[in-house]
Amino acid sequence: MSRRSRADKRETPPDPKFGSRTVTMFINKLMYDGKKSVAERIFYDAMDILEERSGQPGVTVFEQAINNAKPALEVKSRRVGGATYQVPIEVRPERRTALATRWLIGFARGRAEKSMAERLAGELLSASRGEGSTVKKKDDTHRMAEANKAFAHYRW
Repeated sequence: MSRRSRADKRETPPDPKFGSRTVTMFINKLMYDGKKSVAERIFYDAMDILEERSGQPGVTVFEQAINNAKPALEVKSRRVGGATYQVPIEVRPERRTALATRWLIGFARGRAEKSMAERLAGELLSASRGEGSTVKKKDDTHRMAEANKAFAHYRW
């Protein structure tokens, strides 16, 4: 057990273009090696591509994609008497957003389009429609939690 107190949650400032804290956190996750301006350019280019393809405001499609990718349940390993059980637990709201963000960026990086902005736009568009790799990952997580519902009494 740690002797130190818990770290204070720092407030993330809203991004300059859309005024959204979720967008700022997404850009920070997208960033490599502290190159925030590059990450911002990729994200805002992806928003322009989204507006072009969907005909809706890019940030609306982005919010829809995040909401469709947020998991409600996940499984955690719990060791009881020599056996390890996958215990389903509810996901905290901050962790839901963090998981959705991580999955969206991870699957966007694995896509085959030319630039990262196009990959990100493609993944966000498919997630906003309720399809694509990110939503499949969420469904798999839910299915795993549903299958292990019998071990829910091991929750701690």
